[in-house]
Amino acid sequence: MRLVTSSLLFAFVSILLVISVAGEPRVPKVPAIYVFGDSTADVGNNNYLPGKNAKANFPHYGIDFPESRPTGRFSNGYNGIDFLAIHMGFRRSPPPYLSLTNKTSHQILKGLRGVSFASGGSGILDSTGTTTIIMTKQIEYFATLRSEILTRLDSAKASFLFSKSIFLISSGGNDVFALFSQNQTLNTTGIQLFVNTLVSKYENHVKNLYNMGARKFAISNVPPIGCLPVSRRSSPTGECIDAMNAVSKGVNDAIAALFGKLSSELQGLKYSIGSSYELILSLVANPNAVGLAEVKNACCGGGKFNAESGCTPNSTYCSNRNRFVFWDAVHPTQATSKLVGFAFYNGSPQFAAPINFRQLVEGGY
Repeated sequence: MRLVTSSLLFAFVSILLVISVAGEPRVPKVPAIYVFGDSTADVGNNNYLPGKNAKANFPHYGIDFPESRPTGRFSNGYNGIDFLAIHMGFRRSPPPYLSLTNKTSHQILKGLRGVSFASGGSGILDSTGTTTIIMTKQIEYFATLRSEILTRLDSAKASFLFSKSIFLISSGGNDVFALFSQNQTLNTTGIQLFVNTLVSKYENHVKNLYNMGARKFAISNVPPIGCLPVSRRSSPTGECIDAMNAVSKGVNDAIAALFGKLSSELQGLKYSIGSSYELILSLVANPNAVGLAEVKNACCGGGKFNAESGCTPNSTYCSNRNRFVFWDAVHPTQATSKLVGFAFYNGSPQFAAPINFRQLVEGGY
C-alpha cells in the first residue's frame, strides 16, 4: 500500500482547519454540476423510490448534517460530492432530481445550477441495482432535463451551460460487489470479460452525455472494495480481501485507459479521475497521519466489524466519528469524505489524474 505523502498530509491537516462544513456564501466556479452514480453520490433520490432497500433517510444517518437530519445521504453528514461542490463554489451538492418541481422558478430547481441523478445501489451495468435508478435511466433523466432547459435558453446559452459545467460520475463499486456475490470462484478469463463489459457500457454512458453537450468529466473511481468493513467480515484475519481489490484496480485501470482514448477521439472532452482506490488505501495504511484511527470497524451497525447488520435507528454508533474511516459497512464518514474532496480537488497525480479537479474546473472557464 502507498502511504500519503508528507506534503499532502500537511495540506490535509491545514484544510481541516480552514474549511467549515456549513460553508459561507460562495461564487460558483462553473455554471452547474450534474451528478451521476451510486450511494457514494446519492443525496436523496432513493427517498422517492418504492420499497425499503438502499435508503438512508432515517437515523442515525445525517446525525452530523445540519440540524442532525437524515437526507438520504449514506453518511453521518456530508458526502464526498458535497465537499467537491463546496470546492467548486457551491453550498453543497445539487439537489436530487426526483425532488424537483416544475412549480418553482428557482434556478437550482430548474436545473440551471445542477442536479444529482445518483441512486444508491445502482451501477454502471443495467443489471446492477435494478430496483434503483440505473445509470442508463439517470442519463435518460438528464436528457429530459436538458430538453426542458432548451425550452428556456437559446442554443448558444445552453451549449455554454453544458460545455462549461462539471459532469461528475461516481460509480462502479456495486458492479464489483455484484460480481463477487454472483460468483464464488472467479478465473482470469471471467474477470477480464467482466471488466471489458463494464468499460464498454461506461463508454456508452460517457458518449451519450458528450452527445448532449457534456465536455468536462470528473470521475471518482472504484474504491478498494476488499477493505470495506462489509468485506473484511468474511476474512478469517479481518484483513482486506486482496482478490476484490485486484478487480477494483483492474476496473480502474481500464477506466483510465478509456478516458485517455476518448479524450483523443472526442473533440473538447476533458477529464480528471479522482482515485478513491489510492486514497482509501492510503488512509487505511496510515490513518493517524490525518487524525483518523479506526480503519476496520464501521462506526454505525452491528456484529463483526459493525458490518453484519445495517446502520438503523436501533444500531449503536461511535461517539468519535471524526476518528473513523467508515461510517457504516460500506460508506465513509464525513471526516473521510472531507479528505476525499480535498485530495481530488487539490491533490497530486496519485489522487487525481491526469489533472486534478481544480485544474478541470478552473481551466478555460
